Amino acid sequence: MKHLSILLAGLLFCMACAPGNLPKDSFVKVDGEYLIEPDGDTLFIKGTNLGNWLNPEGYMFGFQKTNSVGLIDRMFCELVGPDFTSEFWKLFKDNYVTRADIRFIAETGANTIRVPFHYKLFTDEDYMGMTSEQDGFKRLDDVIGWCREYGLYVILDMHDAPGGQTGDNIDDSYGYPWLMESEKSQKLFCDIWRRIAEYYRNEPVILGYDLINEPIAPYFDNVAELNALLEPLHKRVTAVIREVDPNHIIMLGAPQWNGNFEPFTDWTYDDNIMYTCHRYGGDASVAAIGNFIAFKEKTGLPMYMGEIGHNTDEWQEAFCIAMEQSNIGYTFWPYKKINNSCFAGIVPPENWDKVIEFSEAPRSTYSDVRAARPDQAVARKAMLDFIEASRFENCIPQDGYIRSLRMK
Repeated sequence: MKHLSILLAGLLFCMACAPGNLPKDSFVKVDGEYLIEPDGDTLFIKGTNLGNWLNPEGYMFGFQKTNSVGLIDRMFCELVGPDFTSEFWKLFKDNYVTRADIRFIAETGANTIRVPFHYKLFTDEDYMGMTSEQDGFKRLDDVIGWCREYGLYVILDMHDAPGGQTGDNIDDSYGYPWLMESEKSQKLFCDIWRRIAEYYRNEPVILGYDLINEPIAPYFDNVAELNALLEPLHKRVTAVIREVDPNHIIMLGAPQWNGNFEPFTDWTYDDNIMYTCHRYGGDASVAAIGNFIAFKEKTGLPMYMGEIGHNTDEWQEAFCIAMEQSNIGYTFWPYKKINNSCFAGIVPPENWDKVIEFSEAPRSTYSDVRAARPDQAVARKAMLDFIEASRFENCIPQDGYIRSLRMK
C-alpha cells in the first residue's frame, strides 16, 4: 500500500496518546544526508505548500499593493465592514483546503505537504476573524488527519513569526525583522513552538518543524549583524522544543530568502536537524544550486527545497531533475491560487475585478476609501463567490504543471 509507513505510524499514534513519547523509530529521522522512514526506506520529499490558507498573501487573490494578510484584512474591512470580513475568513478557512484537496494532492504522487501558518493562530491576537479562541490546533489537526488518511507527511512551517522575521510582506511584518532584536518576540516564538511540539510530540505523520520562514531580507544596512543573531535563535528554540519532543526533525532556514548559509557555523548541537533552502528563477541546473550542495556536503546533513516554482513547466521539470541528482527533496509553491502556476487554479468569480480595483486604489485617507468603495452588496457577493470558486471541485487542475514536478 502506498506510503504504508505513514499509515502504520498513524496507528501507533492512535495507540499512544497517553503521556510520554513514542520510540524514536516511529518517526522520520535524519541519517547522514538522508531521511529515513519508520520502515527503513529512504524518503525523498516531493510535494507542495498549502500557501494562502493560514497565511494569506495578496498575489494569490490577484492583489498587488495589498500584499500581506494584515493589509488584506484592513482592505476587506474598509470594503465590506469588520463583521462580514470576520465571517469571510472563517468560511475561507473552512473551504480553501478540505479533505478533497488532500486526496487530490496524494493522487498526484506527492508524499509531503508543507503547511505555512501565522503565529497569531496560537495567540489571542486578532487574526482571520478570531481573537481569544484561535483555531490553530483545530486547523492543523484537520489537515494532519487528512494526510494520515491519504498517506502524506506534513511539515509545519511558521511562516509569520512574532515581531516579523523577514521584514517584508511575506511575514506580515512592519517592514523590519524585529524578531531578531526583540526578547519579548523571541520568547513568544519559543513558547508557541514549545506548545506545538508538546501537542504533536506523538504524531508520526509530522515529518518536521520548519522553524522560521525566509528570515532577514537582504534590504537592511545591518544585515550582517542580523544574520549573526539567527543561529543563536535556532539553538534557543531547538532546546525549548527538545524539552518536550525528542523525536521530530527540526528544519533550519537560512537568511536572505533561505539562500545564504554562510552565517551558520555549528550543526552539531542536535542529532535530528536538517537545513532548508528556497529558490525561484535562474538557471535550472545542478550548478545553479552549487552553494546548497556544498553546504549539504560540508555538514553531512540533508538539504530540502521548501519553496520553488512560478516558472514554465519545462524549467520546473529540468530543475526537479537537478534536485533529484543532488538529493535535495522539494515542495513547490503554492498548491492553490487564482489562475495558474499551481496545482489547482481558482477561476476569478464575477465582479472579483471590483474587489481587486479597490485593493489597488489609493486608500490613505478616509475620503479615499469612500471614493474607491464599490457597491457593498456587489463586493460581498463577489467575496462569497470567491470562497465557492476556491473549493476543490470548482478549481482547474494544472495538469502540465503537476507533470513537471515528476512526482509519479
